[in-house]
Amino acid sequence: MKPNGIILGLAAALALTACSKEEAILQGEREGLRDVLSQPQAPDEEQAATQDHSQPIALVATRNNPAWPQAASTPGTRTAHPALSAAPQRVWSTSIGAGDGRRTRITADPVVADGRIFTLDAQSRVSAVSINGEQLWTHDLVPPNDSAKDATGGGLAYGDGTLYVSSGFGLMTALDAATGAEKWQQNLRATGSGNPTVVGDLVYLVAGDEIAWALDTDTGRIRWQLSATPNIHNVMGGPAPAVSEKYVVFAFGSGEVQGAFRKGGLRLWDSQVAGQRDGYATARVGDITGDPMIDGDRVYVGSHSGRTVALGLANGERLWTADEGSLNPVWPAGDSVFLVSDRNELIRLSSEDGSRIWGTKLPFFTKDKPRKQAEIYAHHGPILAGGNLIIASGDGFLRFFDPVSGQLTRRVELPGGATTNPVVAGGTLYVVSRKGELHAFR
Repeated sequence: MKPNGIILGLAAALALTACSKEEAILQGEREGLRDVLSQPQAPDEEQAATQDHSQPIALVATRNNPAWPQAASTPGTRTAHPALSAAPQRVWSTSIGAGDGRRTRITADPVVADGRIFTLDAQSRVSAVSINGEQLWTHDLVPPNDSAKDATGGGLAYGDGTLYVSSGFGLMTALDAATGAEKWQQNLRATGSGNPTVVGDLVYLVAGDEIAWALDTDTGRIRWQLSATPNIHNVMGGPAPAVSEKYVVFAFGSGEVQGAFRKGGLRLWDSQVAGQRDGYATARVGDITGDPMIDGDRVYVGSHSGRTVALGLANGERLWTADEGSLNPVWPAGDSVFLVSDRNELIRLSSEDGSRIWGTKLPFFTKDKPRKQAEIYAHHGPILAGGNLIIASGDGFLRFFDPVSGQLTRRVELPGGATTNPVVAGGTLYVVSRKGELHAFR
């Protein structure tokens, strides 16, 4: 035979041999490769949801707190269970200035003290409003040679008659709370969109998401600083430092968490909140979005990438890790921790080991068609008030949930949709809308 004939014969024999073997067919349901990207709940979470259950909870008694002076992460100024009516209704609304725009955002939660509600709009204007909705004063923080749209973001904290304001222009400003007059200003030499915390004679802040500052409340001078790993891929509006009687905890855009002595600034420990949730590009953002929340001898921290952890306050020891990322500060109550996850679920975790007790889905994508599912609704909270868990949502509603079962009990229309976490003081709930309006519910 010719060489070509021999080769063709061998090829035919091999083909017949291959055809004689039966094709192996894998068992199981066939699913599209991209299905997981267009569903708000992954198969493993669906299985977890079937195990959700109601569980009794022992809540502390409600208290009619007159003030909400700063972020709830610091136990010394946090009210564990503010008083609020069972069915609050909107009683007034007033403009605080510029709302959310293409280049500017409102990131500062309102604070309440001395019978005033303080706000910061999307273009660095501070306002003081009475409990009846009357504007008392305003103060523009835009530097003389800049435009109001050149920077955005910032936060508020109140202490001893002074309002401390951080701004996206990289400034920390102290204002007289009664008149709005400027007391001092410190150049942070980086963006100042993070939220400040004030305890004693120090005001704490994370600027540029890599430098932690401790400033003198009387003069604005630097007492001490700490640094972390630089990271530019951060969420606007940095987490507020959490302060106890002895310690301060800072969180950074790199996912790094540091604990230090609050007066001298000696660093005690360093921890990293790492990990990613598969299937979502947003999980690549490792920023700390769940502000450090001190509760007793531990601190809770959550990341944008799908992790929430419990750490020992004194040494940073990892106590447990939950595969749920907190987009806002968690709310500890009883034997549980409540949070809004990166998958838009209101979730109740056990504070003992981080295990899931229940989860309630919140509105997710703004569009129903899979090909248009690019934008999601923002949900702010939760806070516990009047026996309910309360969430202010970007879709235009305040939602109230039973902390025992997670069931939605009622919802109230919120014009403009929320852009900040709700706060409660004097039996009234305050929240700022995306249109730059302060709403009061009681």
